[in-house]
Amino acid sequence: MRNAAVTPEGDQIRWVELPGEEPSRVYVHGLGATSPAYFTEVAVHPLLAGRRSLLIDLLGHGISDRPAGFDYTLESHADALAVALTSAGVTGADLIAHSMGGSVAIVLAARHPRLVSRLVLVDANLDPIPRLPASSGSSGIAAYSEQEFLTDGWEEVRDRVGSHWWSTMRLAGREALHRSAVHLTRGTVPTMRELLLDLKIPRTYLLPEADGPLPGTDALAEAGVSVVAIPDCGHNIMLDNPEAFARASAVALADRDQE
Repeated sequence: MRNAAVTPEGDQIRWVELPGEEPSRVYVHGLGATSPAYFTEVAVHPLLAGRRSLLIDLLGHGISDRPAGFDYTLESHADALAVALTSAGVTGADLIAHSMGGSVAIVLAARHPRLVSRLVLVDANLDPIPRLPASSGSSGIAAYSEQEFLTDGWEEVRDRVGSHWWSTMRLAGREALHRSAVHLTRGTVPTMRELLLDLKIPRTYLLPEADGPLPGTDALAEAGVSVVAIPDCGHNIMLDNPEAFARASAVALADRDQE
């Protein structure tokens, strides 16, 4: 396990690192998740193995520190991740990022372009999300005030999300979980979608085939974003269909691997 201090107070981001060739690959998890649990199987898949790979946990999640004083905006997540990657000597990395992690990765690429050479976004959030109290996702968490969530709202969320997601969500700091959800539903200005459209690096967006067409696909394609539907999976594509995920990601990264 590796680590780097990413705040003035010394709060640590930690990651599991798999040795291999440069340039690096960086795997970034979603809300209430952790990269080692979500990405190890695909990171060592024969189609993706061989690169130096950082399975990194965002501040407030997994094995990283959970400071109660951090604001957990998407921009702050991205800046803290940038400090960790810089400390690790990473430049020009491939970022493979899921859900909220994909939103953070887009912001990272826009704010710290030297760190990112290409993006593989895994059913990432591109737009602000309505807050829906009955939802088991970020919108349901964000529907609580922070005090409501810290008092007993987190228990209601625990019961809604089920044991699989809760197995990693329980590792997140409660302030971190709530604030991350709130800022994910608010999005960024410009939006994550607008930032993604403006990026000049290779970009691929993976989504579950069952979800139907991704809104705005034509505009994304016109801007050079490859949108790829993956069969037989839900939101957690890398867990539900790791073989198809590895194939699609390998295609997205194939040009670099042949250099």
